[in-house]
Amino acid sequence: MAKTTWGRKETIILPQRRPIYTYGAIFAALFLTALFLYGRLRFIGTPLQRFYMPVYVRTYIFGSFSRTHRSQYRMLFLTGRGMKPSPVMNDDVVRGKTVELGGRIISLTLSPAALQRGEDLLFRGPVRSYVDARLCDYLKVAVYKNDLSSILKIPLLCGTGIFLVLLPFAVTKDVKRQKALKYGRRLKGPERLTPQAFNRAVKGDGIGFKTDDMKEMIRIPAKAEAQHMQIIGDTGSGKSALLFQVLRQVQGRGDSAIVYDPAREFVKRFYDPTRGDVILNPLDARCPYWGPAEDLRSRSEAKALAASLFQSPQDRKGEFFIESPQKIFAFLMAYSPTPDELVQWMSNPDEIDRRLKGTEHAHLIDPRAQQQRAGVLGSLGLVADSLRLLPKRGEGNGTWTATEWAEKRRGWIFITSLPAEREALRPLQSLWIDWLVLRLLNEPTKDQKRVWFVIDELASLQKLPQLHTAITEGRKGQNPVLLGFQGKAPLEYLYGHLAEVMLSQPATSVWLTTKEPNAGEWVSKFIGKVEIERLRETHFDGTRAGHNFTVERQVEPLVLESEISGLADLHAFMKYQNFVTFFSFPYFDMPEVAKPFELRERPDDKLPYTPKTLPDTAASPAELAQDPEPSAAPAEPQPQPNEPAAAQEIQPETIVSDDASEQQALTFKG
Repeated sequence: MAKTTWGRKETIILPQRRPIYTYGAIFAALFLTALFLYGRLRFIGTPLQRFYMPVYVRTYIFGSFSRTHRSQYRMLFLTGRGMKPSPVMNDDVVRGKTVELGGRIISLTLSPAALQRGEDLLFRGPVRSYVDARLCDYLKVAVYKNDLSSILKIPLLCGTGIFLVLLPFAVTKDVKRQKALKYGRRLKGPERLTPQAFNRAVKGDGIGFKTDDMKEMIRIPAKAEAQHMQIIGDTGSGKSALLFQVLRQVQGRGDSAIVYDPAREFVKRFYDPTRGDVILNPLDARCPYWGPAEDLRSRSEAKALAASLFQSPQDRKGEFFIESPQKIFAFLMAYSPTPDELVQWMSNPDEIDRRLKGTEHAHLIDPRAQQQRAGVLGSLGLVADSLRLLPKRGEGNGTWTATEWAEKRRGWIFITSLPAEREALRPLQSLWIDWLVLRLLNEPTKDQKRVWFVIDELASLQKLPQLHTAITEGRKGQNPVLLGFQGKAPLEYLYGHLAEVMLSQPATSVWLTTKEPNAGEWVSKFIGKVEIERLRETHFDGTRAGHNFTVERQVEPLVLESEISGLADLHAFMKYQNFVTFFSFPYFDMPEVAKPFELRERPDDKLPYTPKTLPDTAASPAELAQDPEPSAAPAEPQPQPNEPAAAQEIQPETIVSDDASEQQALTFKG
């Protein structure tokens, strides 16, 4: 017996170690069997059979032990005027009342057929001694037409069936009680469940994962999809396998998706040009033309676009050389430049001076402040390498804008890259994702599809200013965000203190193995701690031998950090609300339906020389490092003593840093 006080279950009576649920199942089965037997004997059969049932049972029991055992009985007879008494048969009586001479009542009366034959008297015979076995055989043949065991077979089978049905539940409850006594009873905190119990607890009807433990998928509620999901795990632990499952379900629903795919694993399995899919990679021949100015709908939006392009690697606000280029770039957007024009402007400071002249931004690149001007222009030109990669107008695979796509939501968007060019593409990729988030924050109309943001390897992007908004405020847009990353440390470097808020927002979290030193501890804390009540029993000897019970309570992590770091591949913990489950899942090797990358020919990307390989007889690095022969060294021109110092030509010199750890060569010319 227990009651709830202050949110805890308080034990009043110590739990018993006996299997009380199994005892209860046995008692319930016996009680119901007896009830079925009573109903069968009392209410089923002819009136005469019900009248003789006690006699039949008694003779059956005694006759089973001895074929010669005798007992005394009074049998029913009927007679009429001028007729000899004869034993009563089933057709001779019906249910009713017959009063004997002594005032006793027989719960039977003569039937119309018996009265028609002239039999008008029903009475009990005198007490006589009968052989139980022979009387049982007579009743079986003359009255019941059946053996007593056959009559009682159905009630006994029903009772046995009920016991077999109750037994598994009773044993399960008893095992659970024994585990609670041995390991402790959960009072508060998260609850660790099997995948089957997890499905029953959360009643999931939304996105799910196929597991090895059961035929059904382990699912989360459909309402939790828009509350976002995160998958954390090292490379090779199974993140892609889980993302494959999610994208297959998104594809089956007909929803749209925005997939950041740095490894190009998803584009080659899900890209479908007939669906209207778009690949945003300037180096890919399938990339459409896009210009930042063409995605704007008002001057105020230009600042948000600039904030996605120019940002500090860490969360440092008030950075002059970050905010100044943002302001200048946002102002230049008012001229609706193409990416090619932007590159030309950034290569020509005079062009920027001309456009900023007379505005509030002109002082940011004031020629009189050379260091400030050089810093701002240098930061402004950082994105030129990215913009230079974009297809020019008329060169791309059609045209595309995030604003128009967010209205129609036709097809999927794949944001891909090559490892060598990933650094140059990172500002563009972050800008595209940020801009799509902004365009999809509003609640969708009835005709618009749901859009899934699937961002694998989140830490490979630069900081996404709008991602925090999408996770914390984007639920009304009904567009789920699915984040995949390897650990918490890279995100803390990018987002600072906002990383903690972002990672706490997704309603569903999946953790695979991660070897990051502090990641296991963080995951263990994220899953939560549970308050356990344990019953400790002490045995002692003495004149009054007995048991001493004490109740202990302690708080401990539900999942240890060593369990996270020691997970095998394709094994994971998942948490939704306060329900935690552990499961393993298969790897689906999906067929490739498209090329991961198609190179776009770019004349400006060709080298100005023909690369050559060194011949086999080329000198080794050690030989090249040797000092040349003194005779082969060209003589350096020596300045004349009488020549003025101003007229002397200052030769290029190489100054090596005194710091041996840096070994930086600084070349300058006077």
